[in-house]
Amino acid sequence: MQLIAHLEQLASCEPSLFRSQLLREDVARLKKLRELARAAKDAEAFKKSGMRIGWTQGDARTHELREPLERLLAAVYAFEKGAAPEAPIAEAWEALHRSRMERLVGCLSTPVPKPVD
Repeated sequence: MQLIAHLEQLASCEPSLFRSQLLREDVARLKKLRELARAAKDAEAFKKSGMRIGWTQGDARTHELREPLERLLAAVYAFEKGAAPEAPIAEAWEALHRSRMERLVGCLSTPVPKPVD
């Protein structure tokens, strides 16, 4: 899968330890998705297992990623079953990645206190 190769390449030259770790974790998740797709008896079984592979810490907030994650799962499943090209995977990945990062940044940011008059 070209996306995996691309993320591995980014991780290998990423100066930020934090970002490099995130990239390696994403590579592991995508490899797991490939395995699950190959072994799944059908798309629904794949979707169920693919939703719970650590997309958020302990999958506690994975439900917030449902729409873009379902797009990615459908694209990976179709590709691995030979029913679709690889391009939709990259498109779905971008949407999922953007959504995950928005939530991560939101979790890390702290509200700025308002000045007292």
